[in-house]
Amino acid sequence: MILTMDVGNTNIKTALFDGKEMVKYWRMSTNIKSTSDEYGIRLSSMFQHEGISTSEVEGIVVSSVVPTINFTIEHMLQNYLGHTPLFVAPGVKTGINIRYENPRELGSDRIANAVAAYDEYGGPCIFIDFGTATTFGVVDEGGSFLGGLICPGIKLSSEALVTGTAKLPRFEFVRPETVIGRTTLTNLQSGMYYGYVGLVRNIVRKIQQELGREAYVVATGGMAVLVADESKAIDKLDGLLTLKGLRLIYERNRA
Repeated sequence: MILTMDVGNTNIKTALFDGKEMVKYWRMSTNIKSTSDEYGIRLSSMFQHEGISTSEVEGIVVSSVVPTINFTIEHMLQNYLGHTPLFVAPGVKTGINIRYENPRELGSDRIANAVAAYDEYGGPCIFIDFGTATTFGVVDEGGSFLGGLICPGIKLSSEALVTGTAKLPRFEFVRPETVIGRTTLTNLQSGMYYGYVGLVRNIVRKIQQELGREAYVVATGGMAVLVADESKAIDKLDGLLTLKGLRLIYERNRA
C-alpha cells in the first residue's frame, strides 16, 4: 500500500491507498514544534487503531507547504515506517505541463490538485482548494496547468477581522438565515459567508471568460461544502483531491 501525506499550514492529511482504492484517511494538526518521535507515535497509533501494520506500507509520497518541518517529517517516516518518502519537488514526474513562469514557486499541493483534477475530470478544469489559503488553479484540455490565483482562506480572513478590531467577537462560519443581519454576530456571518460565495462565483466566471469556454469546477478542502451550494459555481466536491494527486505522482515516479 502507498501512504500519501499532505502537510498543510493547519493540518496534515494522510491517506493509505491500495491501488486506486483509499483504505484509510487520517488528519492531525501541524505543529512546527513537534519532534519526529511525537509525529511518529501519533501516526503509528492511527495504524494500530485500525489494525493495520506499518509494514504493509510499500512507499510514501509527501506534499508539504511547510518547509520548516520537512526534515522532521522525513526522519519520522524513515524511523517509524521504514521508507524514505518521495517529496513533490522540482524534477519529480507529474505527467502534466506546468506553464508557470517559475515552476519552483508553485506549491506542491497545487501540483497534486492539478494532476488529480485532470486525471479524474479532464480539461478544461478549475480546481479550488479551501485551505488556510483559498487557491484556484486551471488545467486546459491538453492537461497543462495554466496558473491560477490565491486568496486569504475563510478561517484566516475571519481571524484577521476579529484580531484587527477592538470590539468584534469571534464567530462561527455558517450560512445565516438572511443576508441583512440584525446583530453584530449575524452581520459578521453574513459578510463572511456571502462575501466568499460571491468571490467564488465571480472568479470562476472570470476564469471561464478568459478560457473562452465552460470549464468543470471541482472543490476540495474543509470549507468547500459550506460554499458549494450557494455559489452554484461548483460542479463537484472532492475532499481527497490532493491525496489522489499524490498517489498518481507516486505511480508516475515508481520506476
